[in-house]
Amino acid sequence: MIPRMTATSDLLSRSLSAVWHPCTQMKRHETLPLVPIARGEGVWLYDLDGKRYLDTVSSWWVNLFGHCNPRINAALTDQLGKLEHVMLAGFTHEPVVQLSERLRELAPAGLGHCFYGSDGASATEIALKMSAHYWRNTGKPQKTQFISLQNSYHGETLGALSVTDVALFRDAYGALIRQNATVPSPDWRDVKHGESAESYAWRCADALAEHLQQHHEHIAAFIVEPLIQGAAGMAMYHAAYLRHARELCSRYDVHLIADEIAVGMGRTGTLFACEQANIRPDFLLLSKGITGGYLPLSVVMTTDEIYRAFYADETARGFLHSHSYTGNPLACRAALATLDIFAQDDVLNANRAKAAFFNRIAQPLREHPAVRNFRNTGMVWAFEVETPHADFAQRCFSLGLQHELLLRPMGNTVYFMPPYVVSEDELQLLVDRTVKVIESLR
Repeated sequence: MIPRMTATSDLLSRSLSAVWHPCTQMKRHETLPLVPIARGEGVWLYDLDGKRYLDTVSSWWVNLFGHCNPRINAALTDQLGKLEHVMLAGFTHEPVVQLSERLRELAPAGLGHCFYGSDGASATEIALKMSAHYWRNTGKPQKTQFISLQNSYHGETLGALSVTDVALFRDAYGALIRQNATVPSPDWRDVKHGESAESYAWRCADALAEHLQQHHEHIAAFIVEPLIQGAAGMAMYHAAYLRHARELCSRYDVHLIADEIAVGMGRTGTLFACEQANIRPDFLLLSKGITGGYLPLSVVMTTDEIYRAFYADETARGFLHSHSYTGNPLACRAALATLDIFAQDDVLNANRAKAAFFNRIAQPLREHPAVRNFRNTGMVWAFEVETPHADFAQRCFSLGLQHELLLRPMGNTVYFMPPYVVSEDELQLLVDRTVKVIESLR
């Protein structure tokens, strides 16, 4: 008798047949089943069989206020009855204007112009093109090169890969990518014995100074992930590096691009990570959490000086870049609802209290004999696990599911980036279950 196919097995079979999943070696799913999610609520995801998983990584760092948040749902339902989309070339609409005005009020002073894209890599592409085009429009067409930090990640389109320093993503496309220089990362895991994170940041900034001194005539911009380099294994560093980078970029006439796609919208403890260095970049990139994890949207914020360099009678001097869904009204309404929650719920202060609580209860993780470099910035935690398993990330993911946790390690780095609505009980569960996972892997 042939077994009857369940709803779960049917969905898995159809997905493997028709869907090419991202950042995935599809052959692994011959033995590692996909997880079929039916619904979400708060910090929890539920599969077709009703089993739940705590979304410790906010579904690739995008979800801020929980799945199926009623306030964001209500805003989208309201917008659906008014306008779903209109092209932003030659037209405008209330949600995109409101969002631009509110972001201008919240961002570091002087970032008054918003250009919209569809995702984080799009924002990187926009900023790189806008920077180089600015220099062309202002009589310095030779400034076409970029620099980034070692181990940086800024997206996976070809332009974004040219400033991404993660071999896993770059190597297959090396022949297609324009090569740009990198400078040492101030990642505080690399400090020498007796050296502080701040002094190491200054030492790395000296290397940036040397590079800019030698090559600034050809460099358009320095792009950096402020305070945390995500794909580098949540590499955290001191804000002093950003302060020095800002001063150096100004001195050598190079743009500073702050890629806050992952670290913006409160992740580091302030709405924008740049605030902790008290600097204003020339470009501020936002995406991921800007819509609360609901819809694709990205924005590049820049200064009046840069905007004015494109303001002319000649079409060719304009910034001729577009996306079909630029400034989509639904995505903008989701972003506005997200900003409302920040304001109405005093989210940043609440997050600081949650982070302090988590750091108190995380002692079993911090002191575990297999754990190294336990670290925290805002609502992001990370640590390395000493392990004999070459396939640690896959084993940890599978064991995490058995303990109701969605864990997605990068190599042997385990990290937590939960939605801000996570409760103290759920944080305690996260610590207890993660310890169990690590013990099982030992």
